This record gives sequence, C-alpha cells and structure tokens, in this order.
Amino acid sequence: MKQFRHLIETCGKRTSCALAVFLATASGAIASQPQPWQTYTQAPSTVVADQVMLFHDYLNVLIFVISAFVLGLLVYVCIRFKASNNPNPSKTTHNTLIEVLWTAVPVIILVIVAIPSFKILYYSDRSVDPEMTIKATASQWFWTYDYTDENLTFDSTMVEKEDIDKTTQTYLLSVDNPLVVPIGKRIQVLVASNDVMHAFFVPSAVINIYGIAGRINEAWMEFTKEGTYYGQCNQICGMNHSSMPIEVKAVSQDAYDAWLKEAKVKFAAARAPIRVASGTINE
Repeated sequence: MKQFRHLIETCGKRTSCALAVFLATASGAIASQPQPWQTYTQAPSTVVADQVMLFHDYLNVLIFVISAFVLGLLVYVCIRFKASNNPNPSKTTHNTLIEVLWTAVPVIILVIVAIPSFKILYYSDRSVDPEMTIKATASQWFWTYDYTDENLTFDSTMVEKEDIDKTTQTYLLSVDNPLVVPIGKRIQVLVASNDVMHAFFVPSAVINIYGIAGRINEAWMEFTKEGTYYGQCNQICGMNHSSMPIEVKAVSQDAYDAWLKEAKVKFAAARAPIRVASGTINE
C-alpha cells in the first residue's frame, strides 16, 4: 500500500512538472534553446523573428477558422442528409454556384496568406544599410567569425563534454568563443563554407542560411533584447555534424565595446610571413 501511495505521489509530481513546462512553452516563455516537453517555438529575439511570429499566429487563427468551418459543414451534412432525414436523395450532380465558390474561396485564402508572406520574405531577404558586417565561415566542424569592420577574426568550437561548466553552459550548444553582437544594431551576416555544405541556423533569430563553398550568402539580424541564443549547423555535414553549434550573445552597446576591446587583444596574432624566392616579405 505504501509503495502504491509513493507511486501515485511520484506520478503526480512528474505530471505537475510536465504541465508546468507545457504551459511555459505554450505561452512562449521559453529559453533560447530546446527545452524538455517543448511544444512551441523559441521566443523571438530579433525584429525579423517578431514579424515571423506575428505571421505564424495570424496563420494559426486562419487555420482554426477554416477547420472550424469545415467541421461544422461536415456535421451539418451528416445530420441534414442522413437517410432518416432525407429518404429521397437528390440526383443533382452539378451546381454552378457551389463549383464557383469552392474554386474562388481557396484562391482568395491563398492571396490572403501570400501578401503578408511575401512582405516578410522580402523584408528578411537582405539587409539595407547595415551598421556592421560579420562573415561566418563554416568548416568541418567549427565556425570562423570575421568582424570585417573591426579587423577581428577568431574560431568558435564546441566545448567538449568533460570541459562543460554545468552552471553556465550546455553540452552540444556552448562554444569556447561565442559570437558577440550589440542589441539594436542591424547586422549583415555573410555565410560561406571552406568544404561541404553547412548552414547558419539560429531558431530564435529566425535565421537559416546555407554556407556553400565558392559562394557567399547573405542574411541579417537585429536583436531586440539581451541574452544568449543558440543554434547549430542543420545540414548533415559529416561525422561530427552534431558538434558544430552556434552561440550568439546579444549584449548592450557598452558591453559590446568592452568585449571588442578585450577580443582584439585576445585574438591578436602576427600574420605569417610570405616567403618568396628573394627572401621574406611581411605584409
């Protein structure tokens, strides 16, 4: 009996925890990384993500209305035209009005969806008058970030499991040198690859751009709030595909300026000499 009571209490606690997590995720109050029992998208962190989430919620309402209408129509037909209520069914095979409606209404719905969809598509396509530019170059299996305006370049690799600080880091998501950006700045992101196809994917920022060798693709992001946002390469880029995370730290302008000053010292390195036939030349 005691064991049974303990089992009931344990199940109750676990159910309560699961329900709490479900309600938190369903309300959008989630962290910028995958969560247990997560049922909703990650909370938006950029201006593009805010627009996409508004469009997402708009579509949910539209889908609900359409589904409710179709369900109501099915229930009405089942009741109105069942054998007991309609012993002599009509032999009509065509109805011009109905055929026009079931052709025109879906077209109107598609137009209603297409207009805001194209607006967001073009809005998020490429940055206009960016305030800073970052080039992200993918390699098997790490990222190289180049702050082109600051002459700053560094590599970003995943923190191994044995080196993880469990209080501040997450295995398979945390990196040794995260990408640090200021909030409120329009940032142009150029994505390239040194080898196979990769992808720069940060869900909370709604950014997903392929990195292809010999080509530079473009996206942009403007973070609206401070925080740490995680992503990863979502292309199957080889044996260590799962070991290529992206960690973005969005900070205030003052914090970014302080980090930039330290980073220029931390990642400073003398350029390798170029050897030519007549001697050595340093550029």
